[in-house]
Amino acid sequence: MAQGVWLALGAMVCLGLADLIYKRGAAIGVKPHHFLMAQAWCFAPAVVLYGLVTGTLELKSYMLWGCGAGLFVFIALINFARSLKTGSVSLIAPIFRLSFTVTTALAVLLLGEPLTAWKLAGLAAALLAVWLLLGGEAGAASTPGTARTALIQALIAMAAMGVANFLYKVGAAAGGTPATFIAGQAAVFFPLSTAYAWIVDRESRPPRAAWTHAGTTALVFLLGLVLMFESLARGEASVLVPITQMGFVVTAAYGMLFLREPFTVRKGGGLACALAALACLALS
Repeated sequence: MAQGVWLALGAMVCLGLADLIYKRGAAIGVKPHHFLMAQAWCFAPAVVLYGLVTGTLELKSYMLWGCGAGLFVFIALINFARSLKTGSVSLIAPIFRLSFTVTTALAVLLLGEPLTAWKLAGLAAALLAVWLLLGGEAGAASTPGTARTALIQALIAMAAMGVANFLYKVGAAAGGTPATFIAGQAAVFFPLSTAYAWIVDRESRPPRAAWTHAGTTALVFLLGLVLMFESLARGEASVLVPITQMGFVVTAAYGMLFLREPFTVRKGGGLACALAALACLALS
């Protein structure tokens, strides 16, 4: 089994739970820029506290890679949120989830990670799982002009998130600690999310409804990022990042088990493909 797989699986579960909480916040009417700002305000002090408690927060040069990741995460999430305003979720969500293909390509081309048969099979199964689990969702109709804009925004979001995850591997390879790297990310994401919300609303005061969901998301998201960083310190990004980004398996399983969403052949096939992808990537 590839090194770091169990940590990557833990990250996958945490990031999937963060998605669920984010969806719950959206369901009660919290606007995306309010949610991101409240999440950033909870996330930044949580990172600092984690670093102080573990004694791993330090000023090192690799923190700059975390700052770069923060910039690309902000670009990704803002474009993703904006694309969903006019685009169909059945198109936008699968495109965004394909960010792991960008990370894998960068890891193979720039870091020289091997592209094995097991890895190719795992990536193919993951792509099919994305299409099966997310491609069948109903989305809002949009005009051709707005659909084109939404598609461009979704592609930007996908590429930016792929680069951000690649920077996690670079930071981990530099011998950095999760607290320092993620603190660098928070140092950039915090002011950008706050400034963006102020530009949109001319005020920086998230509604009360945003705090509970955003605070919980920040803690779960932090744990997921720590696990992802630790996994990348042990193994290949082209194996582990695709696993961490398959949190949609968690959301789909939760919906069927606890929300009584209907089980369809398509969903069953998607979950089967996801499990096959995890097995192939673990063996690569």
